[in-house]
Amino acid sequence: MLGPKDDRQLVEKALSGSERAWRGLVKRYEKRLYNHALRITGNPDDAMDVLQDVMMSVYRNLSGYRGDGSFAAWLFQIATFRCMDFLRRRRVRQHETPSHTEIPDSDDNPQETHLGNVENNKDILRLMATLSAEQRQVVELRFFQHFTFEEIATQLGISSSTAKSRLYSALEKMRKHSPAVMAV
Repeated sequence: MLGPKDDRQLVEKALSGSERAWRGLVKRYEKRLYNHALRITGNPDDAMDVLQDVMMSVYRNLSGYRGDGSFAAWLFQIATFRCMDFLRRRRVRQHETPSHTEIPDSDDNPQETHLGNVENNKDILRLMATLSAEQRQVVELRFFQHFTFEEIATQLGISSSTAKSRLYSALEKMRKHSPAVMAV
């Protein structure tokens, strides 16, 4: 697996105009970013919209990556911000025009099938939907993106103890909705 050093090389080449290097970065992270957005938004179409927004933002602001942290952490910080911005906009739209939102069946969406077992994914999405946006962020970054509490704290602009508190509160809430949620 390619690591942070390889990311930095691809970033440098992309900044110097290499379309191949940019495509390499996109290919490396698009599935993880899509899954990240899916678990936070709970909707495949919304996740795809967020993914496109994230990639455009990263493309336009790639020169802003200073290299003092991992590229993945920088990228997921942008993705998390875009997801939360999307949720805020959606909340405003829902107040303007009420509509029934439902987590779609993954059978209707081939993009979700690469996530693994479809039934488990639906369960995960339903459990994630019971959490506040702040709790979803921490669960996503910790369990699905494997960031440390310190990295999560940096990305979200909170303390690591707040990140831990949000995670444990989220797990407790998820346990109440599903006894299958195991202890950490």
